[in-house]
This record gives sequence, C-alpha cells and structure tokens, in this order.
Amino acid sequence: MLIGGTGPTGPYLLTGLEERGYDVTILHTGRHELEEVAHVPHIHASPHDHDEVAAALHNLSFDVVVVTYGRLRVLAELLQGRVGKFVSIGGVPAYRGYFDPHRFDPPGLPVPTLEGAPTANEDDDGKSYRVRRTEEMLFELQPAATHFRYPAVYGPRQIVPRDWCIVRRILDRRDFIVLPDAGLTLLTQGYVENLAHAVTLCLDTDAGDGEIFNVGDEECLSLRQIVELIGAELGYTPEIIDMPAALAIPARPLLGAATTTHRMMGIEKVRALLGYQDVVPARIAIGRAARWLAENPFEPGGAEELVLQDPFDYPAEDALVSSWRRQIGGLETPEFTTEPGYGSTYSGPGASRPRSDERI
Repeated sequence: MLIGGTGPTGPYLLTGLEERGYDVTILHTGRHELEEVAHVPHIHASPHDHDEVAAALHNLSFDVVVVTYGRLRVLAELLQGRVGKFVSIGGVPAYRGYFDPHRFDPPGLPVPTLEGAPTANEDDDGKSYRVRRTEEMLFELQPAATHFRYPAVYGPRQIVPRDWCIVRRILDRRDFIVLPDAGLTLLTQGYVENLAHAVTLCLDTDAGDGEIFNVGDEECLSLRQIVELIGAELGYTPEIIDMPAALAIPARPLLGAATTTHRMMGIEKVRALLGYQDVVPARIAIGRAARWLAENPFEPGGAEELVLQDPFDYPAEDALVSSWRRQIGGLETPEFTTEPGYGSTYSGPGASRPRSDERI
C-alpha cells in the first residue's frame, strides 16, 4: 500500500515497490491523478480523515505500507497490527532551530545536523513542534517503523518549486539575479528520484526498523552553485549580484529563511545502514529539474508563485540594484600600511607570495 503516490516522489516510490515484486495499491484523495501511477488499483479516501480511511481500509492488511502524506498519527493507529513493515515520511523541520537558528547561541544549526540533534519542543514554532510530536506518536503506535525526514525536495511536480525563482528569471532573460551573502548558504536538498531510492532501500533489510533517517543528495550545493548549474543547463547565466542578506530582499523566496545560516543535514546514517548512494548526482539532478521547469513553466502569478511568495517585481529589483551599484561605486578602500594576507600557509589565488617550484 502506497498512501499518496501522486506527489513529487510518488511515481518513483511506486517503481521501487514494483521492482521488489509488490502488488501495489494507492490510497489518495483522487483529486490529482498521474499517468505514471494509473496502472495500479486506487482507493480514494482522504488520508487526513480518520473515518474515511477506516472505512476504505476496512479489515485489509498489508505486507508494506509507505505513508507519504496525510495525518501520520491517524494512519499509524489505524494500521496497528495490520502491516508487516510501516514506512513513513516526515520532514527536517522536526529539528530545533530549523526555522529559527536563534534557538542556538551563537545562531545556527549544527553543521551537519545529524539525527541525534535536538528536536523542537513546545517553545519552538508550532509547525516544528507538531512534526516532532507526530514522530513520537508514530513510534508509540508503530515501534518498528522506519521514518524518513525529507529535506527541501526538487524535481518534477514539486508544489514549492524553489528553483523556479531562478528558472523564470533565466527564461525572462534578466540581466542579474540577487543572492544574499554571496550565495554561499548551504541547504540540503533531495532530488525526487534520489529520495524515493533512499526510502525503498529500507525494504531490503531490517537494519532500518525503529530508526529515523535524514535523506538528501550526497552533495550539498550552495545557492550560487545552484544558480550557475541552472544557468549552464539553460544556456544563460545572469550576473550574480552579491548583497548583504538584509538588503537582498528579492532573494528571500529562494533562500526560504530569514537568515543565511546553513541547514545542512548529515546523511551518514542512511548511507551506513541502508547503503544509500545517489541515483542521480546533484550536479546533474539540478539541471534535469531546471529543464523540466523550463519545459513546464508555471502561470505568472499562479498558485506556485503564490506559495513561493515571489512577486517577480522586476522594476523594484532594478531600482534596488541601481541603488546598490551607486553606493558601492562610491566606496573608498583605505590603503593599509601592511596589507592583510591569507596566512603564510595559503598558496591559492591572491596569495601574498608567488609559488616557487624551487621550494618543492
């Protein structure tokens, strides 16, 4: 049983289940149908509604249930004693400080954030606390469950397509794109095919029973790297305008946070226990996702852009960048009596002493 199945990772999860010999039934509302999953039986009921699911499942039992959306605590309760392997998907907001890095002093999540890091409690934001509390209730009801914390998801059918902030500006042939703090922020993402692969690996072993796993691409790319990779894929890279985060207002939807502190999840556990490796390397996956967006563009001002909260206000962006250029154009750099260097052990670009083969 696959609960969900029509979201970004759903078709890949279905493929992974079928490759392992399972006869799969999908339970979802029926509001969204996909050709890729049309060949398997569907049960239409809201995974958020206790009574609807109870009636739909009646006295059925399953070898495996993979829950991708719905009220997880309700589904875990209804399926008690009726499933051989219970697999569920949640999210990294369970971690304390994921939305508010000032929960740590100095601000910022641990880098990388591992599964044993502090999770949200009652004084954190409501969403984070609900995610963590749901995890607790899951294991009370299904002690042998395997639970995956999804990061930011990218790829076809993503309902919060962060990369659209870049792709649309490239399609519109904008001269520049504003990035905060040089675009050096690290945010763990997961390409849809990679995430589904990680989840289905737990079906091959008991090593994940009762465990929580971070999942995501093996390489964590910076915002700047993502912009440059998308530009290379689509054949046009706008000038990157580096601004302090407080001024880089147009970049807020792309950053998806109030600060540029890193949100990098460690995935060592899923690699060690389940043998995870990327199906599609991140540098290739970024291009594939961008190409899909370019070939399936969203309606300007439509639902996706409303969710992103990106108004694509180009006149305001132009005015901001013009003002920024005037300000930094008049900035005077003082002459240092002794110019600071990068340290005597450094030999890269801008080194104060040239490299000498004679020293080798």
